[in-house]
Amino acid sequence: MAEPKRRPFIDWIHTANGQGEAIRNFVKWDYQPTTVDGVPGAFARAYSVMMSARQGPVYMVYDAGLQEAELDHDVELPPPGAVDVPASPAADPAALAKAADTLARAHRVAIIADFAARPPHGWNHVIELAETVGASVWDVGSRLNFPSGHGLNLTMDPEGCYKDVDVVLTLDIADFEKPTHVRDIATRTVVSKVPANATWIDIGFTDIEISKWSMDYARPFYAHQRMTADPVTAAPQLTRLLKERIAKTPGLAEKIARRTEEIGKRHAEVRSKWSKQAQEHWDAKPMTVPRLALEVWEAIKGEDWVLTAGDLGSWGHKLWNFDRPYCHGGRELGTGTQIGLSLGVALANKGTGRLVVDLQPDGDLMFDAGALWIAAKYKIPMLIVMFNNRAYYNDWNHQLVLARTRGTDPSRAHIGMDLFDPDPDFAGLARSMGWYAEGPFEKGDDLQPALKRAIEQVKQGKPALIDAVCDRRNHG
Repeated sequence: MAEPKRRPFIDWIHTANGQGEAIRNFVKWDYQPTTVDGVPGAFARAYSVMMSARQGPVYMVYDAGLQEAELDHDVELPPPGAVDVPASPAADPAALAKAADTLARAHRVAIIADFAARPPHGWNHVIELAETVGASVWDVGSRLNFPSGHGLNLTMDPEGCYKDVDVVLTLDIADFEKPTHVRDIATRTVVSKVPANATWIDIGFTDIEISKWSMDYARPFYAHQRMTADPVTAAPQLTRLLKERIAKTPGLAEKIARRTEEIGKRHAEVRSKWSKQAQEHWDAKPMTVPRLALEVWEAIKGEDWVLTAGDLGSWGHKLWNFDRPYCHGGRELGTGTQIGLSLGVALANKGTGRLVVDLQPDGDLMFDAGALWIAAKYKIPMLIVMFNNRAYYNDWNHQLVLARTRGTDPSRAHIGMDLFDPDPDFAGLARSMGWYAEGPFEKGDDLQPALKRAIEQVKQGKPALIDAVCDRRNHG
């Protein structure tokens, strides 16, 4: 705002020299038009930047003086149809051909997918590619990339997924270590589960998106073959090249069929193991996390459901059937983010008839409990089932591990980490914000009737919350 127009105190303290700098490290682009004539062009550019893969947020600043000024002339707008999203970058044909040759010669292939299936049709591309080459698949989960019940899915089974693998294909991954290494949180060491002689092929946007500020780009990834391209376009092209090679190579189709069968057997074994583990301590009070996952699944499996973010420390993916590209918005991002993500997913699905489910951590909701009011105010139907272990348990557990490693007193590990004495009343909090709510429930036997009542409320267009209290074990 121009200096002569600023009111004493209030306008001065709300004026910044480059306001976008406050958020610049978190967005793809920011801009502050200086005249009304600059608004349409800047907005058109913002839309293009925001929607170009990988998609991300932009930040537009409009000065109060500009907003309040009288419009004294017509402002030229972009021509109709001019504001469009550019086509995604395709992979180099020679590089794709080399990758297809490498995959066709492989003894055993693993595919690691992270942001590979951003649009719904990307899901089908990943499935077809995996089935064509007979690869085990690890879905990192930033997007839902692969059906959880598919026979080639060996996510969360590193021993099976990477056994005898000599080629690893990564599809738009942000961090190659997390899905391929086992870590020791006490010593901060990691051990790779991928054979050392494996060939790595990487297709994605990682280096394009690198931040000058955040180190979310992780450790350097030394892939043997690399392509900067959108997997949504590259995956079907690679599949076509592989099919050509399979048709021309005697015995290759049979080889792929054999390893597909082997992977399918491993998939069935692991799913059966998880199902049995979920039955352990079935009558525990508070209920176990796997029991909570199964109770929610029993209540929603007949619905057209959407999970917003976190999945109870992976027990959702271990026990539920994720069989549609839209049924999971992607994994949670950290404490304080899930309720906002969940509201966004619920808003996006409003009017579709889908049942939106948020398995909401208690500590996360404590950071922004007022967000509950938004759903009630704007009639955004959603079901929240509290993942309530009365703790910020990730940090608590880390303190326990360190205490045991160092021989110090573990009884003090909860200080600053627990959420009891007093226990937050999340059901009461939700009711005060206009929600239907019940709980807390510590016994799994009590959940089904409450969940059914809550789902009926959601079907009527209301938000509903069930406070389920669980133990602090079995988190993945």
